[in-house]
Amino acid sequence: MQMTPEQLVEEYRDTVLEQHLARRHVAALKAENASPRAQLAPEEDHGHTYES
Repeated sequence: MQMTPEQLVEEYRDTVLEQHLARRHVAALKAENASPRAQLAPEEDHGHTYES
């Protein structure tokens, strides 16, 4: 399938937008995980292990 230049540009724009949204989502997840990780860090520093 061959695409017209306009279709290629539109595909590129869609890809860039998807990548931007994925990066924002990753950043939000990292921020969400920062607090629980900070709370766990002192426990890990003292050699505590919690096994299920």
